[in-house]
Amino acid sequence: MTERPAGFFEGTGMPDPGWWEALWPDPAKVLRDVGVAAGMDVVDLCSGDGWFTLPIATMARRVVVVDIDVAMLEAAKVRLAARGGAPSCTFVEADAYDVAKVVGAPVDHVFLGNAFHGVPDKSRLARAVHDALKPGGLFAIVSWHARPREETIVLGEPRGPETRLRMTPEQTVASVEPSGLKFRKRVDVSPYHYGAVFERRA
Repeated sequence: MTERPAGFFEGTGMPDPGWWEALWPDPAKVLRDVGVAAGMDVVDLCSGDGWFTLPIATMARRVVVVDIDVAMLEAAKVRLAARGGAPSCTFVEADAYDVAKVVGAPVDHVFLGNAFHGVPDKSRLARAVHDALKPGGLFAIVSWHARPREETIVLGEPRGPETRLRMTPEQTVASVEPSGLKFRKRVDVSPYHYGAVFERRA
C-alpha cells in the first residue's frame, strides 16, 4: 500500500477504476447544481484524480487544482491531457488548509467533493475557504449522506467512508457557518450525496 502524505484527510482515498463513472456519470450536472458556472474562477480543492477537474476546466475561466498528494495531481493531469489538455488549470501541491495562500487572487467558487467528512478541523478549513473567496463567492461541499456504509452500494459493493465519518447536512452547516460563510442552499446529488452551498457575504 502506498504511503499517504502527511496531512491526508481520513477516509478520502481514491476509488477503484470505474467507480466515479458508475456513481456520477454526469459530473458537469453536479457542478452546475452547486453553482459552478461559465466564466468563473474556481478552486477544485482536494481534487484527487480529476474526475471533477475536467468538467470544471470546460466551464471555468481559471481553475486552481489543489491536492496534498502529488500522485493524484499527476493522475488529474493525465486525465485532462487525454481530453486535449486544459490550459486554464494551475496544479498546486498543497495542504487544503493553505488554500487562501495558494490561490493568488480571490476566486468565485471553491468546490470540495467527497472530502469534508475526513477533515480534522472543519472550522479551520471553512475559514481558509472564506478567505480564498471573493465577496459573493460560493463554497460547495458534496458529501455522503449519513447512511450506514452497507447501504451505499456502487458496483455491487458498499462504498464510501466509514459510517462514523458521515455527516448530516445540518452537521455540515454547523461546521461551516462559524467561518462567516452563510448557508445558501442544499441540493440532491444522487444517489447517495448532497451538496451544501455557502456564500461569502460582502
